[in-house]
Amino acid sequence: MELRTCHDIEEAGRIWNALMPRHHLFLRWDVRLCFQRSYGRPPFFLIAEDSGLPVGLLPLSWIEEEEYYGFFPGETWRGRTWLEQNHIPAGNRRTKFLMWLAAPEKTRVRYMRKECALALPGAAQDETGYLIRPAHFSYDFSRYWNCFPGKTRKKLKKELDKFKNAEFLYHNTGLRELDWMFIQNLASFGNMSYFYDQRFLRGFDAMVSLLEKTGCLRVITVRQKGEIAAVDVGAVVDNRYTVLAGATSPEFPGVAKAINIFHIRLGMKMRFDEIDFLCGDFGWKKRFRLEQRTLYKAVAQEDAASSSVYSSVSFPEVQVAAE
Repeated sequence: MELRTCHDIEEAGRIWNALMPRHHLFLRWDVRLCFQRSYGRPPFFLIAEDSGLPVGLLPLSWIEEEEYYGFFPGETWRGRTWLEQNHIPAGNRRTKFLMWLAAPEKTRVRYMRKECALALPGAAQDETGYLIRPAHFSYDFSRYWNCFPGKTRKKLKKELDKFKNAEFLYHNTGLRELDWMFIQNLASFGNMSYFYDQRFLRGFDAMVSLLEKTGCLRVITVRQKGEIAAVDVGAVVDNRYTVLAGATSPEFPGVAKAINIFHIRLGMKMRFDEIDFLCGDFGWKKRFRLEQRTLYKAVAQEDAASSSVYSSVSFPEVQVAAE
């Protein structure tokens, strides 16, 4: 087996599409490309080949302002990334290990899937993702609802009843509502909002346009007394529903609970395989009994070739060739 590097974005895309699974929105090349065009990070793809055919991929980008390599396309915010479920496609753990052995010294990867972490020495738990698998409740919302203690149900119902006459709109377009979401999100969180970074905002906006064109976009709008109370944007890919971002109006306290319950009801009704609420608890996900999914991080050894962690593992010799 031979390892080589690739810096050409078109070739990188072909190899990504050939090797990367596509069952999650964030693993789609066209989605990642939206952010690559906005951030413009230099790509650094490490490719494993067997008899000239690609069999493994470690997709990295050089993050200039922090001077390290991270998962492609390298969109960052306060030391974190927004794109999750990062993956190292390869036929086996040995190939993943060998690519990691050849990774540049300043490589830090985050939000990684468990099957990748198992192959990387020193990998540790990172953030926690939150989701619901409707099949676990036989696609029956009442089964989910009955997971809450009686007092909790009573209290939550009282809050939800404030919006029993609200209008919940679920549609596959809504650019006007999305403008409201961006403005309200920035008004609420200021420089703590991902959208405060214009590079992220441009990438997200490009992704929304892509999702709309491909029929994957979902926009949920809550209107109370004729006014917008909340807007969430999501996507459906391969029968998985991902809630991407949202905003609420301070004039309607409690509407966040109402729209989150709507997502769960919708997922049960539509029989989605998964409703992914992404990382970050934000004070409600654990209380809403969401399933937790651990993601992982790893840092490349500064001197991998001489590290006892690496040298104690016996693998065949590998040739590393620069492009």
